[in-house]
Amino acid sequence: MTTDDRWQLPDGIEELLPGPASRVEALRRRLLDLHRGWGYQLVMPPLVEFTESLLIGLGADIDRLTFRVTDQMSGRSMGIRADITPQVARIDAHSLADKGVSRFCYAGSVLHTRPTTLLGSRSPLKLGAELYGDASLAADIEVISLMLETLGAAGIKGMTLDLGHVGIARCLLAELDGELHDSVYEALQRKSLPDLEKLLEGVDPGLAARVLELAGLHGGLEVLDQVPTGLGDIDAAISELRQVAAAIAERYPDVDLYFDLAELRGYRYHTGLVFAAYVAEQGRALANGGRYDDVGQVFGRPRPATGFSTDLMVLLDLADAEEAPRESAIAAPADGDAALWQAVARLRAAGEIVINDLSASRDGRCDRQLTLRDGEWTVEELE
Repeated sequence: MTTDDRWQLPDGIEELLPGPASRVEALRRRLLDLHRGWGYQLVMPPLVEFTESLLIGLGADIDRLTFRVTDQMSGRSMGIRADITPQVARIDAHSLADKGVSRFCYAGSVLHTRPTTLLGSRSPLKLGAELYGDASLAADIEVISLMLETLGAAGIKGMTLDLGHVGIARCLLAELDGELHDSVYEALQRKSLPDLEKLLEGVDPGLAARVLELAGLHGGLEVLDQVPTGLGDIDAAISELRQVAAAIAERYPDVDLYFDLAELRGYRYHTGLVFAAYVAEQGRALANGGRYDDVGQVFGRPRPATGFSTDLMVLLDLADAEEAPRESAIAAPADGDAALWQAVARLRAAGEIVINDLSASRDGRCDRQLTLRDGEWTVEELE
């Protein structure tokens, strides 16, 4: 590395300069206050943990995304978190271990070994909420509603809610053997009909037809009427989707509903409903989540769980089309006058920005100044 490129950051790693940083912080505070109003308690898990805690229950994707380091004190492998859900599961199962329903929210940076989307960041600023201890649809509806409220509070409009249920694919694929199961799952995830047809050539024709049909089941509410009935787990999944759709449509009539019954995001660890929010002309989800019961089993406390997360940086890009208002500040002489010090303290306590004049170059944010008039320090407009 030369002196000319020492300023460069790794690909996919960003920093925030004063303007964007203040907007992100204001958004973070606003959204966490929203979650607090719903009863979600803030937790702040550490940036690193032992890998056996971080890489539990969330599938191979998290394993591949996690940076590993060696703890110089214990010699054990540690991971830099790529997701905060395993940490919240540990907190619910071990650190708190409350018996009733637990609601948590969080906001913090995560680090990925590679971007999860083509133009995505490797250092997202994740904000999310998770609910433990209740397996009812009411809990799923609460979390979906909070996700939509979160995006609305960030200024996002024109949302589409994408609903799915991993129980449908899981029920159909259960009849397939290990390697074939994984290959069909991968092809379903890509919605590749030619690959599916080839993989299913030797499979029972009825099952093959149902799997192929599943790949094309996406669209409006009418899609739910096209699902073959008579399989208990699938019937139950469709019933849950209908109930959730009815509740969300009543609460948020301006949100479009879309159903993708072959949506397999999180298939390895989600256990029921999966959901994501989109806006037009954005190929990636602004927020997503789902039900992941028993994620705390590795910590000795399996519990029902559902939650969602979003990236504050993505929300900021979409919501802040206008420039933030210019900050107003007060310039103060840099001297040891006790009365001046007290006047500055009072102004700062009242929420004003007061900047000491330390050199001939005054801070450009200052549009007022403290001036000594008749023995008192008063605020005056700068000419």
